[in-house]
Amino acid sequence: MSSESAAPARPVADGLVGRQHVLALTAILLSVAMATLDTAIANTALPTISESLHVSAAQVIWVVNAYQLATIAAALPFAASGEILGHGRVFAAGTLVFTFASLVCGLADSLTTLVAARILQGVSGAAIMSINIALIRFVFPARQLGRGVGMNALVVALAFTVGPTVASAVLSVASWHWLFLINVPVGVVAVLFAWKALPHTERQSHGFDPFAAVLCAGLLGIGLLAFESLAHGGDWAPVAMEALVAAICGVLLLRRQAGHPAPMLAVDLFKARSFKLSALTSICSFSTQGLGFVALPFLLQSTLGYSAVTTGLLMTPWPAVVAVMALIAGRMADRYPPGLLGGVGLVALGIGMASLALLAPHAAAWDICWRTALCGAGFGFFQAPNLKALMSSVPPRRSGGASGVVAVSRLLGQATGAGLVALCFHLSGQMHAPRAALWLGCAFALAGSVASVLRLAPGAREAAPMPSRL
Repeated sequence: MSSESAAPARPVADGLVGRQHVLALTAILLSVAMATLDTAIANTALPTISESLHVSAAQVIWVVNAYQLATIAAALPFAASGEILGHGRVFAAGTLVFTFASLVCGLADSLTTLVAARILQGVSGAAIMSINIALIRFVFPARQLGRGVGMNALVVALAFTVGPTVASAVLSVASWHWLFLINVPVGVVAVLFAWKALPHTERQSHGFDPFAAVLCAGLLGIGLLAFESLAHGGDWAPVAMEALVAAICGVLLLRRQAGHPAPMLAVDLFKARSFKLSALTSICSFSTQGLGFVALPFLLQSTLGYSAVTTGLLMTPWPAVVAVMALIAGRMADRYPPGLLGGVGLVALGIGMASLALLAPHAAAWDICWRTALCGAGFGFFQAPNLKALMSSVPPRRSGGASGVVAVSRLLGQATGAGLVALCFHLSGQMHAPRAALWLGCAFALAGSVASVLRLAPGAREAAPMPSRL
């Protein structure tokens, strides 16, 4: 990068106003909705894709796994590149590539092509999901940051809620290819709005380290692969090898970026106690959500005898209530301490998980719905305030690093929850595993609540110290 291109740009003002605010926010939320929907709809379409492409269930699962692994591997490198090149540029480029990858997915006629396109979707999706919260910080004034992250949480929750319904509706009238092709016009609009209205954020003078990006991808991607292999009862030898490679990548990454003004693995930000506790709270809460979303279908279908369609309806109150609570909690986060709001929300989530674990063998539909709704209310009450706490505890110039931690915390939490459900099945068997997983989710939620409340202690709200070189 030339010295001219590396020169810091003039910092953006405290939020956008008028038409630019509307266009920028629309671009962010449309892109986030696409990336989130593609996670939800792909799961629903796996049986149809398997039959259409004449591949086994074990093979077609890579349509999901490839996307997830690529996203978590690329999240922190893209967050770092946003600080160097400008968050708006990286976000717009990510949306453009995601739209192109969706077109390739929609035109795919083999599993190999589809998985390759899903990897490209995952990489570009990382550019979207690792930077969106950083951009929200510059689109909204500081006093309304809670409202901004609440709107982002609302869109994510709505996408998860309507994802299976959208997938079912599309599959009822068209082939699975259209699940991806519908992204193309939405993506084009999002790209146009992004190039036109996203704010020009301050750009840092240090260069991008490609080798550090490879090490970071190895640490997170291979580490997650090792955990999933272990959770599914894989052979010890390959699991140990994957874990060793991930650990080596981590050690080399820390050594390579020791003393760096803005390390890709944002260890500098974890010097702030508030940031550290907020990240821990996020991982605990998303682990609870992962445990719940994976364990509940087994409990409702295998143990309680509900059909797959009914199970989907019984679980809908969870993300639906998250969407409602996201806006409410987001506005409250601008007035009340996030540590308190997050603590209360995660206690409610823990109670909801415990109540689901205690479901009677012949529980009625309404009895299940109020419990899943309680889980959604607790999670929704936590999410937006916690996002605000994470972003507010770091200086604006490190918003990209903080936003990357937000994305990785979510992905690691969800993957941890799903992997622990598989481990419960491996250790406890079909009958007891779902309830054991729900109790484990309750424990994660209560642990997250304790971490959240600790943010109220004196000295927990300091911002992360920044090196003098910045």
